[in-house]
This record gives sequence, structure tokens and C-alpha cells, in this order.
Amino acid sequence: MKKVVLVTGANSGIGLALCDRLLSQHSESLQLCLACRNMQRAQSARSTLLLSHPTAQVSLLQMDTSSICSVISAAREVKLRYKRLDYVYLNAGIMPNPHFDSRAFFRGLFSSNAISMFATGEGILIQKDEVTDDGLQQVFATNLFGHFLLLRELEPVLCQSGQTSQVIWTSSSNAHRSAFSLEDVQHRNGSQPYSSSKYASDLLSLALNTHFNQQGLYSSVICPGFVKTKLTYGILPSLPTFFWTLLMLIFWLIRLFTNTFTLTPHNGAEALIWLFNQKPESLDPQAKYHSLTSALGRNYTCLSQMDVDLETSEALYRNLLQLQSEVQKSLNWEEK
Repeated sequence: MKKVVLVTGANSGIGLALCDRLLSQHSESLQLCLACRNMQRAQSARSTLLLSHPTAQVSLLQMDTSSICSVISAAREVKLRYKRLDYVYLNAGIMPNPHFDSRAFFRGLFSSNAISMFATGEGILIQKDEVTDDGLQQVFATNLFGHFLLLRELEPVLCQSGQTSQVIWTSSSNAHRSAFSLEDVQHRNGSQPYSSSKYASDLLSLALNTHFNQQGLYSSVICPGFVKTKLTYGILPSLPTFFWTLLMLIFWLIRLFTNTFTLTPHNGAEALIWLFNQKPESLDPQAKYHSLTSALGRNYTCLSQMDVDLETSEALYRNLLQLQSEVQKSLNWEEK
């Protein structure tokens, strides 16, 4: 029986690279579902994949993780199509309106923190969040809560007796405990919504393992490293081409000193592919699995312990359940 794989944010970047690598290794044994917000781009991504893998089974699913109605509708469609899901890659994410702090950049450029600054963006990116039509903070809804609702709605096809399913979150090296607060889970009052949402996904992954391992559902977290994607280019969109060329040369030079500069989506998807080939029962629920690329271009995966604890992860889980209950009442949708 073919394994069913659902990938959110699959039409470009790391998500598309993951799909291509999965099909390169397992084309005949997979049913791949691309869950995307923009269906025109999703169709283009599907066509690209089928050019390289003409016999592959690749379907599309319209879903915008920032929209509660879209997530619920997509989940219902998934349950109609599939009796079970084997893998769910929670890859969709945004960093809205990032602004580059040039003064902080040049101060950090000649400090001992330069490589870390490049790798994580810490201290040089200022983000301005927005509010969705559902009244939620956009980054929180897109990166975390939409995925949480999706998993809640998909429990019937994820948690089945005698079988295992794997949830894999694309997190970030920018996931910092200092940016997160249980008193402000949506990060309404801070300036680092992306960092907060990614740290929250680390916490939620731990909570999912606590609650669902006995039901056959396992959750893991990866960090793709520093990758050139649309999100990266969105940070400095108005810069001339020659500046980007110079910056990319600097990034390639930095790779001589750090293996976290994976740079390409293909390389950034390394840990995602590695986890696909592991037995989920053998994985460490408190580990983050990092995509790494050596100076010579060799890709590999290494783990590090996440800065998370059971108490905070459980508190976040309860908070999200409460928010789900409030959303259900306000939008009057039926329970699963």
C-alpha cells in the first residue's frame, strides 16, 4: 500500500524541494498531496514535479493556514480522499513585512556574533505583524494555529490502531524562548512574531508526543539552516542585483566556517528527508534535527536538544485547545 504524504507550503522553496526529493527516492510508493494557498502556483509546482517524475501520484489541496475556514474545509477534503495519513509535513510559514536594521547589521558584522547573526537574523530583523479576518495575529495563525487546527481535525486519519503516523514541523534557528510568552501566545505585543511562532511549534511538537505517542502519532522538528528562499529575498526586496550577488558570495564564504548555511532549498530539505527514513518511535521528542551542509557541499543531519520543557509545552497545548474551543463557538462549526 502506498504511503500518503501531505505537505503544506509545497509550491516553492523547501516544501517543493522536499516533494522533489521524496519522489526521486520513493516515487512508486507514495501518494503525495500538495497543500497550498495559491492554486495557480500549486498547479505549476505539480507540473514541474511530474516533468521529472511522470508516473508519480501528485494531488493538490487548497489550504491557507491563516484562514480557519480554509483549514477546516481542507481537513474535511483530506478525510474524504484518504483513509489514513502516514506523513504530514507542516512547512507553510511566513515572516511578514521584515525590515532590515542596517545599523545593527554593521555593528554585528565585525563582532564575535557575526555568523550567528547571519544564520538566525537575530537582532537585525524587525517584523510588523497583521491581523487576519478571523481576528488572530497573522504569523501565529499561519505558522502555528492553522497547523494545530489541521492536526486536530485530522486525528481520525492520523491516529489509527496498529499503525504509526509522523508529523514533521519546519522550525528555525530563530526559534528563541526569549521571544515567546504564555501570557501573549499570539505575540500581539512583541516585535518577533516569527521567532515566537517557531519556538511555539517546538513546544507543541513536544506536547503532541506527550498526548499522542500511545495512539501511534509521533511529532518531530527540523531546522533547515540558512536557505535562500522567497522569504529571504523578502527581507531586502529593493536592493539592486549586484548587492544580492555580493551578499550571496559572502554567504558562500561563510559556509567555510559554519555548516548551518545550507543555502539551497534542496540542501535545506535534508533533515526532512532523513526523518522520512527513520522509525518515529526511535526519535528523541525533545530534539531538533538540523539540515547541515559542509564546506565541500556534503549534506547531512545532526540533532541538538531543544530549549523546551514539558510544563511549558503542556500549558501551550491547553491554551491552544481553549482557543480552538472559542473559535468553534464564534464560527459555529461542528465538532469532529
